Amino acid sequence: MPVTLQNPWRGRGFAVDTPWPRSDASGVARLIAQCPAHAPTPLLDLPALARLAKVAQVHLKDERARMGLGSFKALGAAHAIAREAETAVQGDNWAQALAGRCYVTASAGNHGLSVAAGARAFGARAVIYLAETVPEAFVARLKAKGAEVVREGATYEAAMKAAEAAAKVQGWTLLSDSSWRGYTALPLLVMEGYLQLIAEAAAQIANPPTHIIIQAGVGGLAAAVAAHARRLWADKPQIIVVEPMAAPALMDSILAGQLSEAKGPVSSMGRLDCKTPSMIALHGLSRDADLFVTITEEEAARGVALLAAQGLVTTPSGGAGMAALLNGLELGAKARVLAFLTE
Repeated sequence: MPVTLQNPWRGRGFAVDTPWPRSDASGVARLIAQCPAHAPTPLLDLPALARLAKVAQVHLKDERARMGLGSFKALGAAHAIAREAETAVQGDNWAQALAGRCYVTASAGNHGLSVAAGARAFGARAVIYLAETVPEAFVARLKAKGAEVVREGATYEAAMKAAEAAAKVQGWTLLSDSSWRGYTALPLLVMEGYLQLIAEAAAQIANPPTHIIIQAGVGGLAAAVAAHARRLWADKPQIIVVEPMAAPALMDSILAGQLSEAKGPVSSMGRLDCKTPSMIALHGLSRDADLFVTITEEEAARGVALLAAQGLVTTPSGGAGMAALLNGLELGAKARVLAFLTE
């Protein structure tokens, strides 16, 4: 059974020295409309899974084909790079707007793909640091997008420290999907890109959801979804944030009332296995989220298997929100659930 924590800070949040997440998706829609690979992803109505979860409806936003990159992350770093290109472009030479720039980041795979695609689109280089645990298949995908790949460290956190050091030494631009003290401007743009996903879902769904379930690593996607949902529907939906039990970075921080580092083993939910949350995301979710939930490795595996049986093949990371719902998270027979298949 998933472990739950009611958010005691709901509605006001606690003090974090960082901006609030952005909630207006109109600027993202304007930029992304210029991308040839852009098309809205589908919102699926899944009555069979609703019956399994004992709720009235399950709508699942399916991000697996987003812009040909295979995850919602396509909306993040590429959007931040496009914003920088917009201020640097000369005439209409967008393909060389950022020539001479190099973007560097650490990634568990999907964020790196977005950095690589965005950099290549505007004439910049991309260098991606990966932990030793990231599958070799991601290395091949990153190189196919033109990125240079460096293996460094046993964990995402170690790879991020290496990327940050390289940025300082080489004069490169660090483009993380997390944020920390003194580093918020670019992560805020990354999170702003994720607003497209929830804006599309809101346009596609017939009735506002009573519950929104969204998985989280550092929390950028969850905070963007929550901020836009509050802008659209105020307090009506209950917003539920799901993390691996091995990496409850947001839950631990909410319990402590401040940014905290989680302790735990490596999780099969690799893209969610982040031990320190984004400061911007924590700030927003402390105000906007209602419930924080953790799931075990076994619950994630069971959830993914149930999704696969419906033809919805994903990873433990991509299906973690649905896994919480399918493993006994009780929302009531009248619940109309909006969830996300993120990769």
